[in-house]
Amino acid sequence: MARKSSMSKGDIILISFPFTDLSGQKVRPVLILRNDNRGDDCIVAFMTSGKSRIGRFDIKITKSARNGLKDDSVLKLNKIVTLNKKLATRHLGKLETSYFNRINKKLKRLFSL
Repeated sequence: MARKSSMSKGDIILISFPFTDLSGQKVRPVLILRNDNRGDDCIVAFMTSGKSRIGRFDIKITKSARNGLKDDSVLKLNKIVTLNKKLATRHLGKLETSYFNRINKKLKRLFSL
């Protein structure tokens, strides 16, 4: 089980992520975008290792010992959800800081900020 109180922005964790039609869920790696340590929830973005087309709000993430990913993955910034931290099953690692400029730029575009 991942330690809920120590989760922070940039952590990559495994969590039960719901399907968009709410018909089920699957344990997936996600990137924590925001964690309020006083509450029960955190805001996360979906990641996939599938060979999906890279979309406008996606970022390729290369697997590394630091981030703990098994395969090169794609961060899907248009698939963001607030989930209860109790759904987390494991901490994989920490995303390299070199990705954060691109993440912030894409989030600003996504939300027209």
